[in-house]
Amino acid sequence: MELQSLILIAIATIGFISLCNHLAKFLTWVWVMFLRPPKNLKQYGSWALITGSADGIGKALALELASKGLGLVLVDRDTLKLKATCQQIREENGGNASVKTIVIDFSKLPGDEIAKKVEEGIAGLDVGILINNAGFSYLFPRFLHEVDLEMAESIVGVNVVGTTWVTKAVLPGMLKRKKGAIVNIGSGSSVAISSFPLFTIYAATKAFIAMLSRSISLEYKQHGIDIQCQIPMFVATKMTSIRRSSFFIPSPATYSKASLRAIGYDQISVPYWTHSLQWCLMRVLPDAVVDWSLLWYFSGMRKRGQEKLQKNNKQ
Repeated sequence: MELQSLILIAIATIGFISLCNHLAKFLTWVWVMFLRPPKNLKQYGSWALITGSADGIGKALALELASKGLGLVLVDRDTLKLKATCQQIREENGGNASVKTIVIDFSKLPGDEIAKKVEEGIAGLDVGILINNAGFSYLFPRFLHEVDLEMAESIVGVNVVGTTWVTKAVLPGMLKRKKGAIVNIGSGSSVAISSFPLFTIYAATKAFIAMLSRSISLEYKQHGIDIQCQIPMFVATKMTSIRRSSFFIPSPATYSKASLRAIGYDQISVPYWTHSLQWCLMRVLPDAVVDWSLLWYFSGMRKRGQEKLQKNNKQ
């Protein structure tokens, strides 16, 4: 009886410890998603630089940061959209917002020229926040051999070269002031799941972003610079070809609010709470199940994309 009692006590103890562990994780998640106070973003500096800021998440982040009183340096390749975004920001802030623009096509320029244009554009500005949001992907899913050279180079140019060299251009000022925050917008394709078939090059570039963020976070934390990779799942943007938001797919405006709340905290962050639920689910499911589901889903998207392309070519 004594041995049986000891075994029962041991099982009960292990069960209690496991329950407490799961409860602690849940309470931590609630704290991070809903209760943790956001950082005072002005403490990093009076200006924020956002790439890919003429549309989608980047534009929503710009509008949100302007409402908090920060000056903005907007970087994008589309001159007309940049002008329209600047006008909207000024109108929504009573004409008081400070906004500058830098027109760069990351897919067309080498890294040193990208850095030079950014350095010239931010000269004399106290840029305390950098958000590397610019991203590029396929128009629709496709196998690796179906990706032409121009598209492959554009994806690498925007997602890897652009992010790296814009960061290099902004870092010296942050080091001089001993403060700053850098946010690199990653993707669930490279962190939350085991593979991302039919978007191979895109997912690989986003894996680069995650590793870059982790590594330079350790390099520059000692200098007062907070560096983070944020992981969005699907957001209703043109790049994802999703027009309507839903429970698991927020609008850019909704996502941007969660994004700014997370700045300055974890190295890898999933800011939006339903995205976090999706991440947990994908990590619990067997990799084989997730892999098969994604391949099946994206194969259907590929077929529809090819049909649409053929139809447009005929017209």
